[in-house]
Amino acid sequence: MKELLIGNAAVARGAYEAGVRVVASYPGTPSTEITECMATYPKEDVYVEWAPNEKVACEVAIGSSIGGGRAMTCCKHVGLNVMADPLFTVSYIGANAGLVVCVADDPGMHSSQNEQDSRHYGQAAKVPMLEPSDSAECLSFTKQAFAMSEEYDTPVIIRLSTRVSHSQSLVETGERAQIELKPYEKNIAKNVMMPANARPRHVVVEERTKKLIALAETSPLNTCEMTDKTVDGKRVGVIVNGITAMYAHEALGDKVSYCKLGMVYPLPVEKLKAFAAACDVVYVIEELDPVIETHCRAIGMNVCGKECFTLLGEYTPAMIASVVLGEAPVSHAEIEKIPVRPPVMCAGCPHRGTFYVLKKLGLTVSGDIGCYTLGAAAPLASVDTTVCMGASVSGALGMAKARGDEFAKKLVSVIGDSTFMHSGITGLVDIVYNKGINTVIILDNSITGMTGHQDNPTTGRTIRGEATKEVDLEMLCHAVGVDHVKVADPFDVKAFEAAVKEAVALDEPAVVIAQRPCALLKTVKYTGHCVSTDACKKCGMCMKMGCPAISKREDGKIVIDPNQCNGCGLCVNICPFHAIEKVEG
Repeated sequence: MKELLIGNAAVARGAYEAGVRVVASYPGTPSTEITECMATYPKEDVYVEWAPNEKVACEVAIGSSIGGGRAMTCCKHVGLNVMADPLFTVSYIGANAGLVVCVADDPGMHSSQNEQDSRHYGQAAKVPMLEPSDSAECLSFTKQAFAMSEEYDTPVIIRLSTRVSHSQSLVETGERAQIELKPYEKNIAKNVMMPANARPRHVVVEERTKKLIALAETSPLNTCEMTDKTVDGKRVGVIVNGITAMYAHEALGDKVSYCKLGMVYPLPVEKLKAFAAACDVVYVIEELDPVIETHCRAIGMNVCGKECFTLLGEYTPAMIASVVLGEAPVSHAEIEKIPVRPPVMCAGCPHRGTFYVLKKLGLTVSGDIGCYTLGAAAPLASVDTTVCMGASVSGALGMAKARGDEFAKKLVSVIGDSTFMHSGITGLVDIVYNKGINTVIILDNSITGMTGHQDNPTTGRTIRGEATKEVDLEMLCHAVGVDHVKVADPFDVKAFEAAVKEAVALDEPAVVIAQRPCALLKTVKYTGHCVSTDACKKCGMCMKMGCPAISKREDGKIVIDPNQCNGCGLCVNICPFHAIEKVEG
């Protein structure tokens, strides 16, 4: 049957058809939908979970593989950093049942804090990496990845990018393969990676890489498509991978020859040399780092690469046509006239009250990864640092230790409930253990908000919506040694401000749990909307919140858009002149 699927859904379908038994992931755009789609398949066929973080998810998948069940774990590129520890070691162990790691890169940083190229992990971990270009390949490459994993006794990485993950194309679906559990056999030499065992396993890895290089020469994953046509009298060839294959075909049509690499580690040698020999000029068209270009130059090929293309962001068909064919790039003058629409916290977002108070108190804010990172944007402009998941907590301890207790009492960490479970707990333990006096504010909005409302260990529901135990954040903070733990509603501005003031004044670690659910949750039902009255004094206090529903009229008085306002009432609590009222109904 043919279906129109986004790339992530096609990966999930491929894994399902390949007989995957266990899928464990942590949500991260642009990879999230793979695991969400997996959870739509019968639980009798496949166990699916949201793990607390990517390292745990990878270890769950590894356990399934060793135990004999095909397994997959999915993450975004920065999540692969968290997953790297078990990944590098399981490269030595190999796979009993097929083990597949899906990673989605984010060229252009649409939803990420950096623009790393995950292809380096294939080479560094010495793990084969496949890269599909469209949804059909997402499905077929995933099935091939499981087979390759078992044939070559290795984990296999599938690398996606934002455009492949989220674009739709036609796929042909099939039936689920009935893959029996592989036997589990005790094998200390293979599965216990202490030095005496790891040394001989490294030898196995290097021999495996030689076999994979030979496979890269003949595999149908790597294809060449030749033409007799020329560009300015020269036979032009392009080497492409992933989404650049689609862009190049759109931009260049049948004017050039193509070498499309679906297996991006290890790369072939003779196939590439033969392709180059049939062309007068060869361009390597790859987003982000010159991984393929570097390989080509190392094997003696003369190619045009990053001297023609950028190291930054996404490519476009127009960019490729401009470089290869010399065509003038398409003018974007009309597009540029459209006003930009920067990301903003939603109307009714519980984080708005938190950052309003933190800015009012003039505190330094060590930030983290989540919707609340937008607290760095004007007019709140409250967040001072953001590095990676969990760094708000441990990073703030470092700041306090460097600058002293006086600075620590003007410093807070902010971290979401899901991010706290991901990697904030250990930072809090560090504060307690090393006698810090930091204040940590856990922004408990009852969901993993930024990636689209996934459940986590604090919500009391699994990925399939089944009821489960939920982590009690208050008890957890007390358990690691924090005596001062307070829960406060960030929309009760006076009470929340008092809670923060009390916490930062202490000579001991403190936690404030800012507890109010995400305004977009189906269970949250604000009623009515807010309106301004003639009592408005044009003080602009409400404008300092950055609520998208609030704007100024030409006369300086505020106006509230009823189509955007959801009646949360935060502005009512903030207005010093009671010039905003809530209208029910």
